[in-house]
Amino acid sequence: MSVSSVASASKIQMDYMKLLVTQLQNQNPLEPMDNQEMASQLTQFSQLEQLESMSSSFSEVLDTTQRNYATSLIGKDVSFLAETEPGVTGIVDATVNEVHKNTDGQIVLTAGEFILTLNGIISVKS
Repeated sequence: MSVSSVASASKIQMDYMKLLVTQLQNQNPLEPMDNQEMASQLTQFSQLEQLESMSSSFSEVLDTTQRNYATSLIGKDVSFLAETEPGVTGIVDATVNEVHKNTDGQIVLTAGEFILTLNGIISVKS
C-alpha cells in the first residue's frame, strides 16, 4: 500500500493533468470549460493524494507496532494451533526464540520447531 499506492495516485494525477491540458487546448472557445468543475476535480485529486499519503503513514506505524509486539514475545510461551502429527492438529505451547520477516514481508515467529504468524497466536504466557 505504501510506495506503490502513492505512485499510482501520482500516475493518476499526471494522467489527469495531461487530459486536462489536452481538453484546454482543444476546447471550443465559445464554450470554455467550467472553472468551478476544473477546480473541483483538482481538489478531489489533491484529497486523494493526501489520503493515500496518510494511508501509507498509517501502514508504516502498524508495521512498526507489529514488529515491536512480536519482539516483545521473545522468551515468552505462546499457544497456537499446529500440526503435531501428519493429519493431526492441536494446540501447541512453545517458547518464542526468534522473530523475522519472511519473503512476503510478513512478520513470523519461531517457537520451538514451529514457524507461526502473529495471527496464529492463541495465548501468551510469561
